[in-house]
Amino acid sequence: MPVQAQNDEPVKPLPADLKLDAKKAALGEKLFTDKRLSKDNSMSCASCHDLGKGGIDGLPFSIGINGGKGVINAPTVFHSSFNSRQFWVGRAATLEEQTTGLVHNPVEVGSNWVEVIRKLSRDAALVEQVKKSYPDGLQAKNIADAITVFEQSLTTPNAHFDKYLRGHKSALSNDELRGLQLFKSYGCVACYQGMNVGGSRYQHFGVTGDCFAKRGNPTDADLGRYNLTKKNTDKHIFEVPCMCTAAVTEPYSHDGSAKMLADAVEVMYEACVWPDRSG
Repeated sequence: MPVQAQNDEPVKPLPADLKLDAKKAALGEKLFTDKRLSKDNSMSCASCHDLGKGGIDGLPFSIGINGGKGVINAPTVFHSSFNSRQFWVGRAATLEEQTTGLVHNPVEVGSNWVEVIRKLSRDAALVEQVKKSYPDGLQAKNIADAITVFEQSLTTPNAHFDKYLRGHKSALSNDELRGLQLFKSYGCVACYQGMNVGGSRYQHFGVTGDCFAKRGNPTDADLGRYNLTKKNTDKHIFEVPCMCTAAVTEPYSHDGSAKMLADAVEVMYEACVWPDRSG
């Protein structure tokens, strides 16, 4: 018997029309792919957030300038505007703050706004494009704002799941509806909910057991929000990631240890639902 759509879904459909400034979004897209944001002109935002790969680079840890290796998996840039905060530990309150952090991060692009503006100001066409949207011209806040507007446009509002949530009962197959039913019955929606199916709260990684002891080789990055707040209660606490593009954003988890989506489901099942299945 077919499983029917329900009206009390804990997740909400993405907005179909965001009403963004098209000129700012176009400028932001250009800046998002501009390698002059990096100290050695080798890296752009798109280097680690490839839009053709679901907004990630497909690596457990991204590689920045001079071959520097990050310590935490790069999350997707798609739907990031719907996150309550940015980064796995919420160290940026806004996308603008996230962009500034990227520019100044010595491992990622290793630059600073003075250097970036000096290089971009030599591009007369870009300077003129900036002035059309920002009368006060090429400034750090305007660069960050334009990139933010572009990132706000990176949504997938017409996915089958969103159509289902808007009332189109035939948008999902019976197998997909069964999966949604199990997703809810096992309590996954306690963390993965809202428009982003995640991105709205923090959670302890390993509610029912020590995931890091099983994985081995713990790192400072495994401490999660503790690295930001220095509160013992924040150890192993991470922002719940967005699941909207989960099918194409492997590897998973903050440490990139789950290579495939099935692996990520297994990890979360053991860590949060049923640690001992011997019975």
